[in-house]
Amino acid sequence: MSAGHMISTIARRELTSYFASPVAYVFLVIFLLLTGFFTFTAGAFFERGEASLASFFMWHPWLYLVLVPAVGMRLWSEERRAGTLELLFTLPIAPWQAILGKFLASWLFLAIALGLSFPVILTVNVLGEPDNGQILAGYLGSLLMAGAYLAVTCMTSAMTRNQVVSFILSVVILLFLILAGFTPVTDLLVRWASPAFVDTVAAFSVMTHFDGFQRGVIDSRDLLFFLSVIGFALFATGVILRNHRAG
Repeated sequence: MSAGHMISTIARRELTSYFASPVAYVFLVIFLLLTGFFTFTAGAFFERGEASLASFFMWHPWLYLVLVPAVGMRLWSEERRAGTLELLFTLPIAPWQAILGKFLASWLFLAIALGLSFPVILTVNVLGEPDNGQILAGYLGSLLMAGAYLAVTCMTSAMTRNQVVSFILSVVILLFLILAGFTPVTDLLVRWASPAFVDTVAAFSVMTHFDGFQRGVIDSRDLLFFLSVIGFALFATGVILRNHRAG
């Protein structure tokens, strides 16, 4: 059986398990309600008087900070708690295939949640003439950022069999990745650190790299950043799981 077929089989099984539980539907409702609230109320969508989704995308780094770890915290913690991790690796499947399959299933679930927010696109097009290319770039950046958050959560989930501990660890790591480029933080750093140091710190921030997508600019450096975070976190997940297996 080919590697691609094994990965897709695991991804389908994992995605099906999401929708077999009411938790998935609760998550989707909460996500859509929160995006609606932050876009139209907290983001003052109508008061802005501009045909853009700036008030929609600006909240995504913060929304994902809690919602993505809530989705990914069970990926490996549940396998370890239930004692099925060893069983999984006795099957004729490579660890990297299992890791990639479970990750892609969860990422697809997040993509479905993001796709269900399409009414905001219809709303802004009815009310004005927005730059839909910029909006699509924003959606691409949001999806990549969600993938990066999820990969980090996948890594923390492999560290422990306790889902709550996994959730907390991922939130702490992701909060650092946000604050590293958060404007108030960089303004504070620039008072005592050199501009080169501040730029280096900001380069590790999702805020810095997501900003370009929000403006409709798809920069290869931003793409590389998110893909590198995903790749590194999934590689670390594999190392952690191999250590557990060896132990």
